[in-house]
Amino acid sequence: MEDLDLGTVAWPPAPIRTERLVLRGSRECDRAAFVDLLSSPEVHTYLGGARPRAQVERELPGAPEDRPGTFVAELDGAMVGLVLLRRATGHRRPAATGRLDLGYLFLPRAWGRGYAAEACAAALAWLAGALPGEAVVLTTQSANTASMRLAAKLGFTEVERFQAWDAEQWLGIRPPTPGA
Repeated sequence: MEDLDLGTVAWPPAPIRTERLVLRGSRECDRAAFVDLLSSPEVHTYLGGARPRAQVERELPGAPEDRPGTFVAELDGAMVGLVLLRRATGHRRPAATGRLDLGYLFLPRAWGRGYAAEACAAALAWLAGALPGEAVVLTTQSANTASMRLAAKLGFTEVERFQAWDAEQWLGIRPPTPGA
């Protein structure tokens, strides 16, 4: 996946405030939360497994994921997750190639409270204003029922299911927001 091609849209945007969260670019103070997120076996259950913590510590720069399309989800001043928007240039499925791809990772302590839905909805609303007319795709393992529920809540509909990474994957698409 490539960075989000923003054209003339400035990155990072001004922080996006939701009811409970702030979406913003990453900072050096987020590094510890990034390490926790990238090395968490729970977070990576449906993503092929976590990387060893020592490896993440060694490889992670001071301001991790500081690139267009990466929103840090902050709750009460602390990072609790990420929302990622990337151009799916190397996707395995033709229906997704070249489209914007939505991804999200949240720390287990933030699960089950609606933060991912709130953050993803805000990022998608920002995207509709920044790059109007863009459809968005999302891929998740069909066994990841929480992610499947979130995809439906966000307006994604199934395009296909396919086998990859030793599991059934679900590919959904969210059409451009009308009037955006």
